[in-house]
Amino acid sequence: MVRLALVFSVTAAALPACAQPAPVQSYEVVRTFPHDRQAFTEGLLVRDGQLYESTGLEGRSWVRKVDLETGAVQQQASLDPKYFGEGIVDWGDEIVQLTWRNGVGFVRDRTTFAVKSTFSYTGEGWALTKDDRRIIMSDGTAELRFLDPKTLKETGRVKVTDDGKPVDQINELEFIKGEVWANIWQTDQIVRIDPKTGKVVGRLDLSGLLTPQEAARADVLNGIAYDAKADRVFVTGKFWPWLFEIKVAK
Repeated sequence: MVRLALVFSVTAAALPACAQPAPVQSYEVVRTFPHDRQAFTEGLLVRDGQLYESTGLEGRSWVRKVDLETGAVQQQASLDPKYFGEGIVDWGDEIVQLTWRNGVGFVRDRTTFAVKSTFSYTGEGWALTKDDRRIIMSDGTAELRFLDPKTLKETGRVKVTDDGKPVDQINELEFIKGEVWANIWQTDQIVRIDPKTGKVVGRLDLSGLLTPQEAARADVLNGIAYDAKADRVFVTGKFWPWLFEIKVAK
């Protein structure tokens, strides 16, 4: 009996540690800004202190430049009503924009919003962000796609997992300090993803941002923007009355 127990203890010690679900973190609201309740938010980004936003729904899809402090629209370009607009990302002096099920993306001049070119992709288009060398795309599945920023051709993919299980419904994206932050559609959670491995390293629970009365007139949480120069994170949602500057609670 002693020999058996000894063998078991050695074998158990040699086994790798079991995977653990990513820790869930809470948040603090730093500031609140007005947001257009008519905006079915798909993409959100900050560039040089300026807020850009894209929306969805056929006939109501556009790209906007918005004053952060007041929520006032400074510039807008609408999509053809046949397109359901999706996420955006800036690259150099351009803005790249997806559509949902049309398989068509647009490359716009960042100053004028004029369409400079189009590109195609398979599957659905949901959201875009970037690191210093690639554009990163979500398509509603458990995978992130990597695109060449010059050709917008796919160069690879990574599967997103938490505790070894795929995490799908990945929606709006933002690259923050080496991580990809992603809204999970129809939830109040943001997952923080290691883009090298696809592993979820943390979850941010954003429930309670809206009052019950506000939430009754709003749709899902969707929209993450990062102001890298000022180290500020902003979130909002579809038809939300507010855009929130938040920080992760310690």
